[in-house]
Amino acid sequence: MIKLLSHLLHVRLAAADVAASVAFYRQRLGMHEAHRDASAVYLRTSDDYYLYSLVIERGPEPALVSMAWRTVSDASLTEAAHRVEAAGVQGRWHERSFGHGRSFSFTGPWGHTMELFSQGNKFHAPEPLPETDSDADADSAPATPSPAIEVRQLDHVSVAAPDVSAFLAWHEDVLGLQVQQRTVLDQERTTVFAVLGTTDTAHDLGVLLDSSDRPGRMNHMAYRVDTRAELFRAAPALDSVGVRIEHGPSTHLEFGASMHAIGEQNYLYLRDPSGMRVEINTGGFLRAVPDATPAFWRPGPGLYYRNARMPLSMTESFPPDAAPSATEEGLVFGTEARLITPAIARHTR
Repeated sequence: MIKLLSHLLHVRLAAADVAASVAFYRQRLGMHEAHRDASAVYLRTSDDYYLYSLVIERGPEPALVSMAWRTVSDASLTEAAHRVEAAGVQGRWHERSFGHGRSFSFTGPWGHTMELFSQGNKFHAPEPLPETDSDADADSAPATPSPAIEVRQLDHVSVAAPDVSAFLAWHEDVLGLQVQQRTVLDQERTTVFAVLGTTDTAHDLGVLLDSSDRPGRMNHMAYRVDTRAELFRAAPALDSVGVRIEHGPSTHLEFGASMHAIGEQNYLYLRDPSGMRVEINTGGFLRAVPDATPAFWRPGPGLYYRNARMPLSMTESFPPDAAPSATEEGLVFGTEARLITPAIARHTR
């Protein structure tokens, strides 16, 4: 399989209150507004190579609208579109839009919309403005509050699907994504969580087992910061300004069954004003070879902090539904019947 996709470039989310969500990402996570139009607001980190990595548009509930990937080349874009349609999924070509050139979008078998393009506009810092007499009054102006943390880079997106193994096979066969790690239960060898990637980071795309009938669900998106100290300082700062901290900050042992142990990452999960889950992480290994063999893991304890129990709310994916998804840790006690039984039934049809 030739490599078709280069990297995950941006995520487009729906939120009922766009202004509140934009203020959160700017004031709490240190992002900057890059552009806005009649339908959406585009945000970037200080380190984004391209013009933006997050788009927020109005919608009735928190949801993943689409995730955008850059292809390796123009030829790879054409080949990827051909493979998608040969697999029975109808796509659509679009002309240039803000930040990138011609693109191909499609909604995959599990309801997740992906947009592929080969030409992206890189960010160029503006020239500094000349000093004026008004600059003398700058010291007396009210100080702008510093964000609790400044995220540096879009790390990954984790989605939910009713058949993780089939999801992996389709994205590997059609788009050339590499399966890197997976967590497998003893019950019927059911895969509850797995990660795929195109780059040398821990992963670009995660997928969790989901018993919901709602297609296209997302569990969370993740941004990276530079250091563990920065991550751990951010938690009380975010909490002090009313941000909902859902899980963490914490870290995992090098060996264990959870994704963070697989990726050797420190993490903090929080919720934005729409209710969408956002992970901030740091650390993690780099894949040194392009053909590493995927690792299989079993759920089990791996926490430094034994009281850092994962809350049941982490089984919620978006758009919300009464049915839970699994988590990177595996299943949560009490959700087995809702997740494993439907998954086995679908697999044996």
